[in-house]
Amino acid sequence: MKQIFINLPVKDVEASVFFYTQLGFKVNPLFSFDDQKCMVWSDQIFVMLQTLKMFESVNKKNLADPKKNTIATFTLPVESLDKVNEIVENGLKAGGIEPTPIIDEGFMQVRNIEDLDGHIWGIIYLDIDKFKEVTGRQ
Repeated sequence: MKQIFINLPVKDVEASVFFYTQLGFKVNPLFSFDDQKCMVWSDQIFVMLQTLKMFESVNKKNLADPKKNTIATFTLPVESLDKVNEIVENGLKAGGIEPTPIIDEGFMQVRNIEDLDGHIWGIIYLDIDKFKEVTGRQ
């Protein structure tokens, strides 16, 4: 089984849990503690929301402020443009911001949502058949 666990430092774990549940993540109590909450997107994708203290205790490099610096962005594919819009609108209502306008390539639409700490998630719908048609790839 292949899975990915993304560790994200956050200032307020409970506020971040609320934000991520509004995007559609679920809390996994098995891997959740006072200083970290495990948020599940799918059977393969987990986000570990960690207090700054916990994150810094296992990472010895200086922690960049994601409100000022981009280190990585994350992309979550969904099944429709309506789902993209629903997730981003829920994120906005939960305190996130949309740092860029929608990207519409015809075969792909992406909206970005920035969480409470500045981590950026691209919510994407890709029509694979249109993509293959446009690119000539199979």
